[in-house]
Amino acid sequence: MTTRHSIRSVLESFLNEKISIFPGSSGKLITVSGKKYFLKSGKHSETYRCEMHGLMELRKAGTIQIANPIIYGDTFILTEFIEAGGIPAGFFENFGRNFARMHRYTGENYGFFEDNFIGATVQINQADKDEMQDWVAFYFNKRLLFQYQLAEKNHFVSKDFRRNFIKLEKNITAILADSEEEPCLLHGDLWSGNFICNRQGEAVLIDPAVYYGHREADLAMTKLFGGFSDAFYKAYQQEYPLKPGWEYREDIYKLYHVMNHLNIFGRGYLGETERILEKYT
Repeated sequence: MTTRHSIRSVLESFLNEKISIFPGSSGKLITVSGKKYFLKSGKHSETYRCEMHGLMELRKAGTIQIANPIIYGDTFILTEFIEAGGIPAGFFENFGRNFARMHRYTGENYGFFEDNFIGATVQINQADKDEMQDWVAFYFNKRLLFQYQLAEKNHFVSKDFRRNFIKLEKNITAILADSEEEPCLLHGDLWSGNFICNRQGEAVLIDPAVYYGHREADLAMTKLFGGFSDAFYKAYQQEYPLKPGWEYREDIYKLYHVMNHLNIFGRGYLGETERILEKYT
């Protein structure tokens, strides 16, 4: 059984110094020399490995600040500690431009080398051969269909829900028509709780659910739970304009996350799920 004591021993050995302040399940960790880190720990989980790999992948783009991952184990991950600062004028303009630049970092195929997590739910990233170069197939099968099947298991799927989802499957190629792009690097779970403004007034991304996909999916996620400022989206469009019709497609990408919240948190998200399905059917 892994304990706080054993995690502490592992970290002290790795950092080669004693720890003076050790947090609870998550928080600021401080060594005797005054170095600060952020520790997240809990039950045995693959999430720590996936978070480490996701942060490492985002850093490859070199366009936006990413919390530096340091070490992970079966029950923890240690990253750099981000000192938060106040949001200055121009913050969201810079954030939007840098996020757009990150999306110019592309991969060969849709998906990722490993599955990871979107919240508490497994996110299936390992594409079948016919999905690697087919965004519509990847997005429907590995995102929408996977969540739909979870909703069935959770007894959320009514006759109307099922009928509309079947219609959506028939319509999705037309819905996403003329929006094709290369697979680009996505944060995967960017909302207002997954970035920090550092002391230099720059956005730092944390807690990713990384894969290579369509950038409209990343932007749609930012519109949930209040969204970002208009300046963010205006700067993004100036830096890397979206293809015509993105407004129409936005809800199809929100649908994945709304269904995920339905499966995690329950029927409070059922109405929004059904509304989006009806829109596209």
